[in-house]
Amino acid sequence: MRSEEEWAALTKGLLKAEMTRRGITYDQLTEKLAAIGVHDTAVNIRNKVARGKFTAVFMVQCLAAIGCKNLHLDEG
Repeated sequence: MRSEEEWAALTKGLLKAEMTRRGITYDQLTEKLAAIGVHDTAVNIRNKVARGKFTAVFMVQCLAAIGCKNLHLDEG
């Protein structure tokens, strides 16, 4: 069974991996989020992701903004 911290690390890792896969920086993510109506600073977004504790809504907004259509969750 995973701890809360392990779930947070998994969540953070998933989002960061998708950003890395697409070569998206936090500044670019901020711009892409703004384009879909989500306004925040790059610093705030970086801090949210670093903590790994953010809402499912925020994660889906980020994934949609960067063009992620599929997400694979490793059960290992």
